[in-house]
Amino acid sequence: MNVGRARDDRKRTFLATARRASYDWGSMDLITVDSKQTMRVLPQLVPDAACFRCDVCCRFPEADSFLRPYFTSPEINDAVAHGIPESFFPNKSGSQVDLVKNPIGEGYLCPAFDATSGRCGIYDVRPLDCRLYPLALMWDESGRDVLLGWDSKCPFMCDAPSSAIFEYGEHVAAFLADEAIVEAIVAHPRLIGRFQEDVVVLRTLPHLTVRLSPQQVDSRLQPLTASDAPCFAEALERAQVLHHDTPAAFAFPYHYIWSSLLPYRWMESDRTWFLFAQSPDGWFMPLPPLGVGPLGQAVEQAFSLMCSWNGPLPVSRIENVMESQKRLLECDGLQFRRKEGDYLYPVGALAALAGDRYKSQRALCNRAAREQAITKEPYRADDHSDCALLYRRWAEQKCQGNLDRMGTLLLEDAEAAHALVFREHERIGLSGTVIRVNQAIAAYTFGYWLTPETWCILLEVADRSISGLAQWVFRDTCRTAMAQGAVYINTMEDAGLPGLRAAKSAYRPSAVLDTWVITRMTT
Repeated sequence: MNVGRARDDRKRTFLATARRASYDWGSMDLITVDSKQTMRVLPQLVPDAACFRCDVCCRFPEADSFLRPYFTSPEINDAVAHGIPESFFPNKSGSQVDLVKNPIGEGYLCPAFDATSGRCGIYDVRPLDCRLYPLALMWDESGRDVLLGWDSKCPFMCDAPSSAIFEYGEHVAAFLADEAIVEAIVAHPRLIGRFQEDVVVLRTLPHLTVRLSPQQVDSRLQPLTASDAPCFAEALERAQVLHHDTPAAFAFPYHYIWSSLLPYRWMESDRTWFLFAQSPDGWFMPLPPLGVGPLGQAVEQAFSLMCSWNGPLPVSRIENVMESQKRLLECDGLQFRRKEGDYLYPVGALAALAGDRYKSQRALCNRAAREQAITKEPYRADDHSDCALLYRRWAEQKCQGNLDRMGTLLLEDAEAAHALVFREHERIGLSGTVIRVNQAIAAYTFGYWLTPETWCILLEVADRSISGLAQWVFRDTCRTAMAQGAVYINTMEDAGLPGLRAAKSAYRPSAVLDTWVITRMTT
């Protein structure tokens, strides 16, 4: 079958069905919203026939996908009663469901989903999270307002008339204003997801915002902004944690660039700086507490705070704990899990690329210099649009290679981080360089000084169609850093991606700076 033709046929079917659905809203679902078995009617727009043709829903690229459906306590009871093992729900008071490996393909599936038939085994008692789809509840980018939107990943919704979508959105908003529904959502605030750029906003939901905002953020927490960089630097200095082999995470830009994807908050107590981030699962610390007092005491305080916000959920954790800090914390009550480490190199070796072990990298650098007219200059604000276009081209080039689904998702998330760097690099202590080939921007790199001896490469993008350009840019970055006093280059971790791990290993790191994730032991 011609794939393009099949896709067009499916779109026409979806479009015709959407027009019919815009008049009668398809079927009507009954839903249990609380332990008292109160039933409410939720209108449906997408017909069953369209869902059976879909290859998007109920499938996930990774086991811990933030898009996993969330089940409330009564919904868990219903699912278990219909055959889903209780072990798939980490927290019986409400949780995202654990996924299973896809038996006939890549990725993971909801345990209620039959990949062969394409049907849900608990369809009649599926959770509100699933019944709402392809509409979604999420916080806005600032984390202040609850939004109702439609997910553009749904092929039916991509082709449905916009007027039908907005009209349907109004019906669902009215359903969500029912007091019993509101109470159920307030009792399970994780039904409100994080902001997603590919979810088109239909309207705000002020009644949910008012009910949820007071419990969403502890009043002691302050949003992380660019103006907090000096406070962060002072905390690092007080904690005396910066050395040439300190992981790159002990720097403000490392965290701030992701604040457009995850809400970051901080607080200071007893001269100790606590940095928190809020994932769809709950609050965690992306960095150990930074203070002058005993680390163990600060860690205990941090877990007490997270547990007060997260309850018994297993999300409470502290990431990027150094080996030296781990030794101070090895006691009863804590668990340690190794995390991928930063790659650390002697800058002189990378600036020279001398000897047989760097033969291939040196040859690629020489080829790029021989075949291209390469120039470089400091990044300027008016380079923003060209760099953004380069990022998209580079991401497409990577996706055409052997990139797995996880790598693709990381690229999608990283685009927002790169855009933030383009806008705010100077305010957050980043230095940027653009590289031109035949006068057009073909590469860029941004980094920061972790210590006077260690230069960290935060972002580096080079047009993959130009042979040797990436190697030339990396060598030039190392040469520039060495000229400014660097002794070491930190290229950060490999994110668990085999291709990136191989590329970093090929440059012969002097050390891989393993870090640890710590959690509390459960009884």
